[in-house]
Amino acid sequence: RRTQKFVAAVVLAFLPAAVIGVALHSLIKQVLFASPMLICVMLILGGFVLLAVDRARLEPRVHEAMDITPWLALKIGFFQCLAMIPGVSRSGATIVAAMLMGTSKRAAAEFSFFLAMPTMAGAFAYDLYKTHAQLDAATIRGIALGFVVSFIAGVIVVRYLLDFVSRHGFALFAWWRIILGGIGLGALLILG
Repeated sequence: RRTQKFVAAVVLAFLPAAVIGVALHSLIKQVLFASPMLICVMLILGGFVLLAVDRARLEPRVHEAMDITPWLALKIGFFQCLAMIPGVSRSGATIVAAMLMGTSKRAAAEFSFFLAMPTMAGAFAYDLYKTHAQLDAATIRGIALGFVVSFIAGVIVVRYLLDFVSRHGFALFAWWRIILGGIGLGALLILG
C-alpha cells in the first residue's frame, strides 16, 4: 500500500513536466536554449536560491520520501517545470520545492532522484521520437547505450549523494552553480 502510494506520487509529480514539456517542446529547444546568457544567469540565481533554502531554518514535517503525499508530489512536479528554462536544475527545483513545503533535505533529494527516472526517460523518448528521422540505427543505439550507462551510474552514485546531503546540505552544489555561472557570464561579457 505504501509503495503504491509512493509510485502514484512520483507519477503525479511527473505529469506537469510531461504535459508542459510536450506543449512547449519547440519553444524550449529553439528559443530558450539559444541564450547562453540566460543559462549563466539561471545558474547563478539557482545557486543563490539553493543556498538560501539550505541555510533557512525550516522545520520538516516529512522525513521520508515514501511519505510524500500525492498532493505534495503534484506541487513538486509543477516546480520541476522550471527546469525547462535552461540553467535551472531539475533536481534543484524539485529539492527546493519539497524543502519549502516541509520535506527534509534527505527525503527531498531522494524523491527528486525517483522523479528523475520517468522525467529523463520521457524527455529522452520524446526527443528520440521528434528527431528519429535524422538519426541512423547506430546513432540511436549509441544514444540508448549512453542513457542506460548514465542511469546505472546515477543509481550507484545516489546513495553516496544522499548521505552527503544529509550531513552537509546543499551549499557545495549551490556554490558550484554560482561559480560556474559567474565564469560563464564573465566569459560572455569579455568575449562578447
